[in-house]
Amino acid sequence: MMIDTLTKAIDAAVDSLGLSKVPIELEHPSDRTHGDFATNVALVLAKEAGQAPRALAERIVASLDLPPDVDRAEIAGPGFINFTLSRTFLRDSIRDILARGDRWGAHDALAGKRVMVEHTQPNPFKPFHIGHLMSNTIGESISRLYEFSGADVRRANYQGDVGLHVAKCLWGLKRLGGNPRSIEDLGNAYVAGNRAYEDDAHAKAEIVQFNKMVYDHAADIAEVYRIGREVSLEHFEGIYQLLGSTFDYYFFESASQAPGRAMVKEGLADGVFTESEGAIVFKGEEEGLHTRVFLTSEGLPTYEAKELGLAQLKAEKWPFDLSITTTAVEQEAYFTVIFAVLARLRPELAGKLVHVPHGMMVLSTGKMSSRKGNIITGESLLRETLELARKKVAERDLPSGEKEAIAQAVGVAGIKFSILKQKAGKNITFDPTQSLSFEGDSGPYLEYAHTRAVSVLAKAHEANVEPSTELAPRDATALEQLLYRFPEVVLRAREAHEPHYITTYLTELASAWNSWYATEKILDGSALAPFKLALAKAFAQTMKNGLWLLGIKAPERM
Repeated sequence: MMIDTLTKAIDAAVDSLGLSKVPIELEHPSDRTHGDFATNVALVLAKEAGQAPRALAERIVASLDLPPDVDRAEIAGPGFINFTLSRTFLRDSIRDILARGDRWGAHDALAGKRVMVEHTQPNPFKPFHIGHLMSNTIGESISRLYEFSGADVRRANYQGDVGLHVAKCLWGLKRLGGNPRSIEDLGNAYVAGNRAYEDDAHAKAEIVQFNKMVYDHAADIAEVYRIGREVSLEHFEGIYQLLGSTFDYYFFESASQAPGRAMVKEGLADGVFTESEGAIVFKGEEEGLHTRVFLTSEGLPTYEAKELGLAQLKAEKWPFDLSITTTAVEQEAYFTVIFAVLARLRPELAGKLVHVPHGMMVLSTGKMSSRKGNIITGESLLRETLELARKKVAERDLPSGEKEAIAQAVGVAGIKFSILKQKAGKNITFDPTQSLSFEGDSGPYLEYAHTRAVSVLAKAHEANVEPSTELAPRDATALEQLLYRFPEVVLRAREAHEPHYITTYLTELASAWNSWYATEKILDGSALAPFKLALAKAFAQTMKNGLWLLGIKAPERM
């Protein structure tokens, strides 16, 4: 990548002047007249050099061995150094995009690395919540970013099929007489059980007893439990299919509790844990953390204990170099403790575990309740957004089957883009109408820009005009000055676990494309038409690859 080539050249120039080695920061100026890259290295080193930043910048430029693809280096303002790429480089980057196709932007830096990404984590017997939708969206994008970097990726889903939520649902089914084969009845039963647990002391005691029965595999509830679990998991699969997610491994709390218990007892013997009022706890204050319970006074494993068991099960199932888990931001402190405990119990996992947080979502109206007064779930939000998308494409002159496929692509894009355009851990305000807009900052806006380029390519094919980079105009366009940056954006997004770098880039790219498309006649019969067509194809390929990294489809027409 050009950014690496330039960094090495600047490093060498600084070293030749006998100055300290510092991180070289290169940015893309927002004003095209300021070149393609800019660095502030002279301002950073001016004090050490005992010179004014601009004077030092002049010495650095004089010492630079400019790469062949860099046309010139110029000093601007108080001492910034701006670099302008050659016309040949920008033209050849278009050729490279067309040659690499679906692998444009990818690299093999992580070839041979094994990465497990755990996301979504819905619990049987409970609704598919907003948090599950956010975890799925972020986790799927991170999985694809690692795949694009050459890593061998496995997707994992960890689901709570034991615990109080199960007991609440089973208790609710018994009280309401619901059918465990009905996903609606399971949801209603859970709501009833949860309300009773909070408001009725007698009901709470009964639910606690149900919880023990779940852990003990009591025959009284075995069949209802089996059916409810099966129905829930099957229902979730339909949501995954709509979101474009598949999983290689499914882990369950019912399986992680036994190894978790064993690890807690092991840690108790080794002094990692202590007993406190009948419970087994980790006192993290000595390490700047906080105390957490791993086994209750009743001997039941907590989420923490089961998390330990999960880590061991993952490592046994598929030994990984890196295990990434995406959950809500409020669990950051929780995972800090879990990772600290695991580092002591299983030191071979130290440094291999990463938590990527997501924030909360609220509607632009400020309301998160449906007409029935219940909290809006991830599933209901997805369903309602898809319905809005269907209305949006209803008037399109397309076959009904294609309309449904496009509506699904538009609806899912609207939600996913809204989630991914924010920095990880930040809260999201979701505007259903804006999320589906074909203009502005939205997923459908990017999809629509892609379909415009595909339409141009289809017309060119009918006219027997083929893309070519042999003859290019003298001056590069803003579109060309953006396209070559895609690989560095992908790398940055993967290293930071921040898909929002991709959304920001694609939005800027789509804007540049739309501006160029509005003013440029591509199939004008001129000698430059093949190059303009190559530029359109390079844009379409970059947008398609970028959308794929976000887990968003790139329809060929809308």
